[in-house]
Amino acid sequence: MKNQKINADYSISLIITTYNRPDALELVLISILQQTEYPTEIIVADDGSAKTTQKLIEKYQQKMPIPLRHCWHSDKGFRLATIRNKAIVMATGQYLIMIDGDMVLHKSFVKDHKNMVRQNAFVQGKRVLLGQKLSLQAIQNQQIEFNFFHKEVKNKLNTLRMPFLANWLLGPTHPTKGVRGCNMAFWRKDVILINGFNEDFVGWGREDSEFVARLSYAGIKRINFKFGAIAYHLYHFEPEKITCKENDALLEKTLAQKSVWCERGIKQYL
Repeated sequence: MKNQKINADYSISLIITTYNRPDALELVLISILQQTEYPTEIIVADDGSAKTTQKLIEKYQQKMPIPLRHCWHSDKGFRLATIRNKAIVMATGQYLIMIDGDMVLHKSFVKDHKNMVRQNAFVQGKRVLLGQKLSLQAIQNQQIEFNFFHKEVKNKLNTLRMPFLANWLLGPTHPTKGVRGCNMAFWRKDVILINGFNEDFVGWGREDSEFVARLSYAGIKRINFKFGAIAYHLYHFEPEKITCKENDALLEKTLAQKSVWCERGIKQYL
């Protein structure tokens, strides 16, 4: 890998996206408390949750050894791109790790991401899928540790943490294949460079892929992180998600034009 590991000190913001699932969010916050290395701050990017989520955050603000901040806007439908931009503007970290609010973190999650930081690169992490029964058990018992051998742990290879091997498997990889915003990290300056997430994306689908495509066209390389930064995805029922045709069209336009910049992005908040 041509990109060199960063040794200098830098600040890290961990951004957690959520919407009306405080039971899962609490488990995520518990897993952050158990980290071997902390980020500089935590920001919950809240796409319009009810007061229950705010009360949970206030509770954990008293427990966290680092700042825990709440970035909220009113519920006007699925506006993930918008709340991410607002949280990124709130962030003080030079480097940003972004997860979903149902991703329970391995105790070395932040440490692993720190070890994978490179200039001119962003990191795409993996996820471990947990079955319904195990997820309910985890929430009820505040369980944050899982292993390869549990029958309700899916895609078991993603449970393996092998730091030495991870550093040999950095890439290259296709910039937009298998993109998942639930475990991703990037430099804040690179987000500003491409005007952040595209807020023309409303409703489910494709905002992550379009964001990553623009990073790639701006010359920011992708690192596909395996065997590290492990996160366990809690099960939740999902009706079949049909991507908005408008979102598909926005992605195709970016790919066809090799766009770096989006018009409705983070600049409006800076």
